[in-house]
Amino acid sequence: MSGSTAETVTPGATDTAHAPLPTAAGEKNRHNAGESVPPQSAQRGPAVDCTADSAGGLTFDLRLSAAEAQGGDVGLLLRRRPGPSAETEEVRLPLTPVQEAEPGTLRAALPSTVRLTEGRWNVFLVLAGRPPRRLAPGVNDLRSLVDRVPHESRSWMGVRIPYATKHGNLSVRAWMRWPHAEAGALRVHDGGLRLSGRLYGAEVSPRARLEAWPRRGEQEPVVVEAAAEGPDQREFTAELPYPPLTGCRLWDLWLRPEKDAEAVRVARILDDVPDKKRIFTYPEHAVEPRTGPEAATEPPYATARPYYTLNNDLAVRVDRTE
Repeated sequence: MSGSTAETVTPGATDTAHAPLPTAAGEKNRHNAGESVPPQSAQRGPAVDCTADSAGGLTFDLRLSAAEAQGGDVGLLLRRRPGPSAETEEVRLPLTPVQEAEPGTLRAALPSTVRLTEGRWNVFLVLAGRPPRRLAPGVNDLRSLVDRVPHESRSWMGVRIPYATKHGNLSVRAWMRWPHAEAGALRVHDGGLRLSGRLYGAEVSPRARLEAWPRRGEQEPVVVEAAAEGPDQREFTAELPYPPLTGCRLWDLWLRPEKDAEAVRVARILDDVPDKKRIFTYPEHAVEPRTGPEAATEPPYATARPYYTLNNDLAVRVDRTE
């Protein structure tokens, strides 16, 4: 992870934005609740062009004035948005001149070997003696992320997708998973959902199961068989019926590759779409759990549809119509 740098920040520490970029590679800053966080300038920095590679690395290219580019201690700061614990992390990347490019063009590299905790990372420009500035998105080249195939020999997989926030700033969406169950084709019908996918980092055994877990409540998971397919036993298909899901509103889908193995969250992250919830939409279908002579004339009392969460995980939503 050549070039990535960071330092540990203690409570009451001085403003890290005014300190030189550290030289110890491979560490991250962590800010806990109550600790000082570097201020952010209201002025936005220049646009950044991002290029992704198939291994999960990113490069960031931007142009600065001659004075800024030669000012020393110039770098990018990636800061993870705080989670429920209010803790955040930082990764610093040095900016270096790009040979055979226009004067003032600088580049920072985020290698695939650098681990970014899952979440959304805001990108800042750090200049000596100035507070960090948010950066604007430029041109993204994410072609290598489409239909990405992770290497099976690795012990973890990082996915990073740069994107523009609703305020027009540059951020990076990061995932870190292994094993990983990548959702493929979804086919919906009145009776339920047919899901195809591929498992990375493990094999799908004859005892594999697809499990729907209620997001809230104490109802038991709904478990169905997941059939292994393909010559390497990594592809899978499963049929999830809708009627057993009517007891809860939201269900998260997991793949258990083996009877005693840990369940793996089913998600769709191996492409160039950072937020699928608004883009990948599926129709709702009626749920017909009733039986008997009146069933054909009674309206359905619930509808169900699959959807992707804000984290691009696959789930099912059930809405009652009564």
